Amino acid sequence: MASKIKVTLVKSMIGRPAKHRDVLKGMRLTKVNKTVIMEDNSSTRGMINKVNHLLSVEEAANEA
Repeated sequence: MASKIKVTLVKSMIGRPAKHRDVLKGMRLTKVNKTVIMEDNSSTRGMINKVNHLLSVEEAANEA
């Protein structure tokens, strides 16, 4: 089973460059305090690294 991570938008995307907003929309993070659970792979990690100053990232608990 692939590991998952929980990503939360903690800062607003207002005033951010268009590239940052596009990355956040691609991650389905459109509002502050919205949380999504994503697969932990290299493409997800790349998106997180692009906008890491706006996000909170933690490991998701496994559902049985």
